[in-house]
Amino acid sequence: MPNLDDNDVTPMLKPNETKMFHEAGEAAEAIRRQLAANDAIVGALVDKLKAAPPRFIVTGARGSSDHAATFGKYVFETQIGLMTASASPSISSIYQATQQLAGALYIAISQSGGSPDLVRAAGGAREAGAHVVALVNVEDSPLARVADTVVPLRAGPELSVAATKSYLCALSALVHIAARWKGDEALYAALQATPEAMRATWAMDWSSLVDGLVDANNLFVVGRGLGLGAAQEAALKLKETCGLHAEAFSSAEVKHGPMAIVGRDFPVLFLTQQDESLAGTREVADEFSARGAKVWLTSPDPAQAHRLPVAAAPHPVAAPLIAVQGFYKAANALAIARGHNPDVPPHLNKVTRTV
Repeated sequence: MPNLDDNDVTPMLKPNETKMFHEAGEAAEAIRRQLAANDAIVGALVDKLKAAPPRFIVTGARGSSDHAATFGKYVFETQIGLMTASASPSISSIYQATQQLAGALYIAISQSGGSPDLVRAAGGAREAGAHVVALVNVEDSPLARVADTVVPLRAGPELSVAATKSYLCALSALVHIAARWKGDEALYAALQATPEAMRATWAMDWSSLVDGLVDANNLFVVGRGLGLGAAQEAALKLKETCGLHAEAFSSAEVKHGPMAIVGRDFPVLFLTQQDESLAGTREVADEFSARGAKVWLTSPDPAQAHRLPVAAAPHPVAAPLIAVQGFYKAANALAIARGHNPDVPPHLNKVTRTV
């Protein structure tokens, strides 16, 4: 277990006393409010996209927001059929290179909307001919001011350094756009039902994960497709809040080298959804378990081996929101168990201003 330092929690702090706990627990209600408040905004955006269909989609983000962008890539490519790629902000902010983005949809995602590199990249994308959409929690931020369309995250104030409800609100906003753009009422109805599944998962018991990682030094977090961004987010939060080195992999990529270090007692967390990726991900989990690895796998099926319980998702696209909701509660508890305060990770600030 890591040594205590000035940023660590006092022994009296309990998991349900942290800002992270309370803010993550508010995510379901924040999403419910967001869907109602944003439907007209999303509808107007979709009208523009249908009138002038973009040739491709580009995302710009960092940190947790970039993990939301990974999720968005799979949402837009599976639901809309448009190639979606992540742009490096440094192309504009450091190299000052002009991009050929005429006819593109550029989606910038940020909790604060204040990082200079993201603002400059989004502004450059607009100058290059892209329609820029900003998904931001701070509606009067610099990023919002350079965008053509602002889709507010509406997460409400987030004081813990660890972003939680703003990340989940970014995921819901991306699905909202895709559902209306596709004209898929079933997908939109599933999104509306997701907050209830998130609330149910928040109440479920993930103590086996907390207990199993208290003394861990390294961890793999594995997802695939729609769940890859969730795996990236979980790995970041374990490093950020728990002082635990974690790496995220696709269940396909983990077999291309990284699996060589998975042996007895090596911990691996699998985040799954009930879609075409499930069988292959379960096969990898079973293989690692047979080697003696410590395996946890999210599933609504009580018969699933190594199960971390989650509520059944109303649509596979909703599964990452539900799994991450359960994960955040466990990560918060794990941070306390390992002697850390998840609200004030060492060396980090709420707003990261990269250039």
